[in-house]
Amino acid sequence: MRLLVVEDDRDLNRQVVSALEEAGYAVDKAFDGEEGAFLGETEPYDCIILDMGLPKADGVSVLSGWRRAQVKTPVIILTARDRWSDKVNGFDAGADDYVTKPFHMEELLARVRALLRRAAGHATSQISVGPVVLDTRSGRVFVDGSPVKLTSHEYRLLSYLMHHTGRVVSRAELTEHLYDQDFDRDSNTIEVFVGRLRKKLAVDLIQTVRGLGYLIDAGAGGSQP
Repeated sequence: MRLLVVEDDRDLNRQVVSALEEAGYAVDKAFDGEEGAFLGETEPYDCIILDMGLPKADGVSVLSGWRRAQVKTPVIILTARDRWSDKVNGFDAGADDYVTKPFHMEELLARVRALLRRAAGHATSQISVGPVVLDTRSGRVFVDGSPVKLTSHEYRLLSYLMHHTGRVVSRAELTEHLYDQDFDRDSNTIEVFVGRLRKKLAVDLIQTVRGLGYLIDAGAGGSQP
């Protein structure tokens, strides 16, 4: 999953980005409203964390602009604890959730996970397909109850496909959502990670749809021959 953090407090921005990256997300960052507005409208993020009090363009203006441009990315707004009006204005502008400052990082991470689940139509922190279970809270994967050790990139790839179970996902889409803006992207590496995942999971979970991409079917997950 690829996220955007728009926060002008550089220390807080760094802390949030670091926590999200440690949780397995690819993260881009912006420090003012103009840069954030541009990135949010032109890049395919899965979730955006947006401060309300930004230089150059305030958070409400940025969010309103995204929604007018039909950007449907889930947005969590960051507000000062005593600014209840920010919450109201943020929701009216199209926000999906909010966190008040100061906040515990675990709360923010939990809200991000919840938004990503809801956006993909999943109700709980565990996504299951056949014998494979992806626990978004712990960042762990299990097959028939046994844990499977994955690298961060392998986990991101599996997580994105399982969040979008039942839909064919192209290599280009995977590349856009698995890597941050500064990463040297090469869609060929997707094939390498898929191959590794198939070996580690040892179940028939990830299907290749020739010429289109990859698919995890809701009824998939049998043992590989």
